[in-house]
Amino acid sequence: MVARITTVAFQGIDVLDVDVQVSMAGAGTGTFSIVGLPDKAVAESRERVRAALGALGLVLPPERITVNLAPADLLKEGSHFDLPTALGLLVAMRVLPADEIAAYMALGELGLDATIAPVTGVLPAAVAANARGRGLICPAACGGEAAWAGDVDILAAPSLLALVNHFKGHQVLQPPKPAPLIDGPGGPDLRDIKGQESAKRALEVAAAGGHNLLMMGPPGSGKSMLAARLPGLLPPLDARETLEVSMVASIAGLLREGRITRRRPFRDPHHNASQPAMVGGGTKARPGEITLAHLGVLFLDELPEFAGPVLESLRQPMETGSVSIARANTHVTYPARVQLVAAMNPCRCGHLGDEGLACARAPHCAAQYQARISGPLFDRIDLHIEVPAVAAHDLSLPPAAEGSAEVATRVANARATQVARYACINTGKPVRTNAEVDGEQLMAVASPDPGGAQLLSDAVDAMKLSARAYHRVLRVARTLADLEGQDAVCRPHIAEALSYRRSIGTR
Repeated sequence: MVARITTVAFQGIDVLDVDVQVSMAGAGTGTFSIVGLPDKAVAESRERVRAALGALGLVLPPERITVNLAPADLLKEGSHFDLPTALGLLVAMRVLPADEIAAYMALGELGLDATIAPVTGVLPAAVAANARGRGLICPAACGGEAAWAGDVDILAAPSLLALVNHFKGHQVLQPPKPAPLIDGPGGPDLRDIKGQESAKRALEVAAAGGHNLLMMGPPGSGKSMLAARLPGLLPPLDARETLEVSMVASIAGLLREGRITRRRPFRDPHHNASQPAMVGGGTKARPGEITLAHLGVLFLDELPEFAGPVLESLRQPMETGSVSIARANTHVTYPARVQLVAAMNPCRCGHLGDEGLACARAPHCAAQYQARISGPLFDRIDLHIEVPAVAAHDLSLPPAAEGSAEVATRVANARATQVARYACINTGKPVRTNAEVDGEQLMAVASPDPGGAQLLSDAVDAMKLSARAYHRVLRVARTLADLEGQDAVCRPHIAEALSYRRSIGTR
């Protein structure tokens, strides 16, 4: 007899079915083999499963036991294969009914005392089970996470004994309820920042259109404070976006107590981050910071201090919204639609232009410092602003009249306009913001009036704008018009959009 139960393997956020086949054949010495390209964690599950069954008072029969994880050429990684292996053995030993077990997918890690420990990837597994018309068996600690997948028959068990008693009718495992949703913008308020009105304006424009932003200024001017307040200006994730972000967090093991959130991610890695940490990789091709910030903000403070290859690795994901990790034995694609916000000093000492504080190497040190960032990467950033030092008397001023809530209302209105606009345009891919639209669709929605067209034409020659920069100016101008509730892109919108490119023009 060959017992079967279905589990899953993950390639990025894609869920692949794995058929767990358990065979007990012939008298032998009680050998227990797991085949099908298992990694070390899967191979070690033999001892965890054997001990867990022993905790239930069950002893494996003295037969040759073979567990095959099919397809055999797919690498199997992770401890979540423990539970399906144990369930397959229980079916083969005729402890559990084969027909009932066959209706479920299963994943979970077993403790030596037969408890079922939480594992990563339960939410995408539950979504896959729903799509395939199956139920899901998972750890009790992950039940609240799995319940967000919709109308799925979920058995969230605290232990292997509870599962056995459920299938034998001795107890009933109640369907789990979705874990509490984390809602609301949260985060610090924009009202806390004194002065910096032009920087606040640029932050609002960036939030409204999903544009990348670079802030340059001396130390202590408030660049990090401004970046930290950007998530509070962004609209909450909608249902589809929440599921996208939560599936990434589930794969990465970042969902705490199964609670998903409508807050947009905000990731701020240190500048010593490696390339695999930033874009993903390693031996198991794990998601990197750019994927963990999907549909949210990736903040890179001290931008020139990041290693050159790390920064260059961001160029392709910034254009495509995804990152592909190629290895000899796997090829994984992760989503990476992020809003990049970067901050940097104008030079190494940070006080370029201040005769009293600037170092003796100015202004040559500024050219060398800024040259650490390549022109193509600069070109992919829509908004370039200078954040001047804050005067001491500004710190004693009363709080600003507008805070994050007021600005977020305007941002939400502009974003709603964009969603409605692009829902009516066939772009071939989902477009949420002006920053994502391109090609003919961009020209159709952002074509300026004659005055704006002439200004932009003159600026292309004077500022030596590339084709990419030309399109980014149009996107920013479209966002400026949306903030004002105007259908047409006019000359003032083009003028303001061009003002955010001045750092490139003088580079």
